[in-house]
Amino acid sequence: MGDQLFAAGDAVPAGRLPGRKAATAAPEAPPIRLGYIDYLNCLPVYFGIEQGAVELDVTVQKGPPSALNRAFREGRLDVTPVSSIEYARHAADCVIIPGLSISADGRVASILLFHRRPLEELDGRPVALTASSATSVVLTRIILELRYGVRPAYRVAPPDLDAMLAEHDAALLIGDDALLAAQAYPEIPHVDLGAEWKAFTGHPMVYALWVARRELAEADPAALRRVVRVFHASQEYAWDRRPEMVAEAVARRGLPPDVVDDYFDLIRHEFGPRYRRGLVAFYEYARRLGELDAVPPLRVWGEE
Repeated sequence: MGDQLFAAGDAVPAGRLPGRKAATAAPEAPPIRLGYIDYLNCLPVYFGIEQGAVELDVTVQKGPPSALNRAFREGRLDVTPVSSIEYARHAADCVIIPGLSISADGRVASILLFHRRPLEELDGRPVALTASSATSVVLTRIILELRYGVRPAYRVAPPDLDAMLAEHDAALLIGDDALLAAQAYPEIPHVDLGAEWKAFTGHPMVYALWVARRELAEADPAALRRVVRVFHASQEYAWDRRPEMVAEAVARRGLPPDVVDDYFDLIRHEFGPRYRRGLVAFYEYARRLGELDAVPPLRVWGEE
């Protein structure tokens, strides 16, 4: 099952993860359907589960943020990270898992806008937005339109930098695609949108939130508590064994160890007051651009 679990985009059969002996009795309730963003920024949250240090009866679906957003909307996932803008658009359907996000307080290294001409000259010019993202697409609009005062012609494209820049003056890449492109194309200028957001607003940026379906939180709070405990135990295991986690990330993506180590310094998974204020500020700017009808309340499970 371990090999199946971490095949990108696959849904994994129910079972106790990863590779422990199966329980002798059938589960009393259907397993939790768990989402896993297929980027290194999620590894510190799932590493303990992957290594067998903690157990949870689940099925797992891996994929880019856009795929998990869609699966959650369609009712195919119970607990998953989703793009933070996705939570805002569907806040009535879910609750936020406490103390868990994908965030950065400034430079993030994996939300990058590569450009062939200065950002100030992108007004009316074609800009490619990765099809893998939702939050970062809105963040790009905020930075370009409100910080730099330009309105490009946006087009969605697959995350291939060569192909994107062949027909566009700038291209947005996120996650591991961005980390790898920065290594492969050091000659192409790029801006870090996390750093741009921090300079523009003074806030940290929250890119994704872990959420649970509202009906699960209401119908089976004990199951959700188990999921939350497992996530936090998995993180504790990961950070206690950071060199092992870095080595695993290097093996998966082929990035230099110092790049991975630096990245794990930048990525935050907390969701305290500063990050909540930053998220609300992001929603306010998104509303100004017409990306949201209203700024939603942050409904954190256990705080309602």
